[in-house]
Amino acid sequence: MRIADIEGVELDRLHALSLSVGWPHRAEDWQFLRETGQGFVALDEIGRVLGSAMWFEHGDGLSTVGMVITSPRLQTLGAGQWLMKRVFDKVVDRNLRLNATRAARRLYLSLDFQPEKTVYQCQGIARMQTTGRPANTRGEVRTLDARDIPAAIALDAAGFGVRRAALIEKLFAHSAGYGLFKGDTLNAFALCRPFGRGHVVGPVVAESDADAVAIVRPHVADHSGSFLRVDTHMDNGEFAAFLAHSGMPVFDTVLTMSMGKRLADFTVDGASAPVTYALASQTLG
Repeated sequence: MRIADIEGVELDRLHALSLSVGWPHRAEDWQFLRETGQGFVALDEIGRVLGSAMWFEHGDGLSTVGMVITSPRLQTLGAGQWLMKRVFDKVVDRNLRLNATRAARRLYLSLDFQPEKTVYQCQGIARMQTTGRPANTRGEVRTLDARDIPAAIALDAAGFGVRRAALIEKLFAHSAGYGLFKGDTLNAFALCRPFGRGHVVGPVVAESDADAVAIVRPHVADHSGSFLRVDTHMDNGEFAAFLAHSGMPVFDTVLTMSMGKRLADFTVDGASAPVTYALASQTLG
């Protein structure tokens, strides 16, 4: 095999690679990721794409790693480790974070990634709840626009642990968003964009389960009857129950893993500190 820059590969060939391992990414999703990060592909002697790996720089000193795919016939031949070592050459001295499938956990453990938290992939045909009443929220829920980007960047930084200005700006350009405002202050937000089989909601940043539910509920209403997905670390509480009752039970899990600083090292102290309730995606964190 030989290494090539992912930028030079046709989207249909990348799409075929993700289809070969059952991942839902469309060609458009690949293009979004290529515009957001960097990556390699592994090519055989006649130019077929047999593997990929990408990384995304977030703020000072943190990168997320994703789209690490090897074709089924190469998965037992060390191709994943071969690709990851080339990623390491490009992210020297950076803290790393990724979300590992069950099949890939042994690889990442062998590379000294440390387990952190389970991510629950919640998905299904969205439906509005017909029983119960919305919890009281501390403000007004309304749609977001470009004027809200700086406040969303600040909230996301508090929840994620580093400032991801370029990513949040790009997500705003591709997403519909709802925010929870107290006066003119943005206290929580949730973005939703096309992805895979339908739409994905994320990131979702809020200070409480009630606030997180309040800003995701309009997205459920907007996409009621169609496929919706949320990737979350929350396994119990009001937010997790809301997802299940809204037609998005847990479909699968992945494991957040880190190298260098741990998740706790990025946590903002304080009882009312913003929390990332849903990831932007498993690849982006």
